[in-house]
Amino acid sequence: MDIRFTKMEGLGNDFILLDDRDGKIRDTVSYDELSKRLCSRHFGIGADGIIAVGPSETHDFTFTIFNSDGSRAQMCGNGMRCFAKYLYENAIIRLQEFTVATDAGTVVPKIFPDDRGRVQSVRVDMGEPVFAPARIPFVGTGEPVVGEKIRTEEGEETITVLSMGNPHAVVFVDDISGVDIEKRGRALEKHERFPAGTNTEFIQVLNSNGLVMKVWERGAGLTLACGTGACAALVAARLNNLVSDTATVHLDGGDLAITWNRDNNHVYKTGPAQLVFTGVIRI
Repeated sequence: MDIRFTKMEGLGNDFILLDDRDGKIRDTVSYDELSKRLCSRHFGIGADGIIAVGPSETHDFTFTIFNSDGSRAQMCGNGMRCFAKYLYENAIIRLQEFTVATDAGTVVPKIFPDDRGRVQSVRVDMGEPVFAPARIPFVGTGEPVVGEKIRTEEGEETITVLSMGNPHAVVFVDDISGVDIEKRGRALEKHERFPAGTNTEFIQVLNSNGLVMKVWERGAGLTLACGTGACAALVAARLNNLVSDTATVHLDGGDLAITWNRDNNHVYKTGPAQLVFTGVIRI
């Protein structure tokens, strides 16, 4: 079977986009096995995950994402921006704002094109942050979970926990350059208090409108950016009275503008997405 694909990246977080609205791909091969194969940087295309465009009876599209290790993710902010750009620039949809069904619920991206119809940036309504431990999921009591101390094999961590469609443990540090992201992130990802695993964001606060973030993603490891993680970082920092409701999150792959609108309790993320290349791969 020949599969047409588009390779895209959002701040260095890279994905393989597949148009599977007719279901031919998923009827031929499971997405989990396909993701492991295609995401291999030595034997495949190379990516942090695959994203499939699917049909929906209740939304404009369905967004399905699998990590490079074959695990299914609920949502991905950087992936959603790539998804929206892909649909718009390939004339699959001409609306500048539309609805997408994800495992984390409805997501509404908004396209900002230039005069030539090229997408310059995408704002994504990421919905409401989730603080109830059972819904994150996190083994604990009370909500929100702010400044919780948890012991891992790498030592004690102080975490703020929430979900932005997937679980996040946010850790604030004085100097992010001295943090062993892999060791500490891996220890939290598989911790028993996170039954479904967790993404871990290590955050250095610059000022009331700026955060520096490094992320260890569940199922993908150390990545250059994480959109839901940047949203979780802003919310967690606000809960700890460290920033205002709007801040720029500086990631290794670039910057994201994040706003937590207190009027409707929704978090908005704005940033770029880029086409890398298109092609056909035979499986």
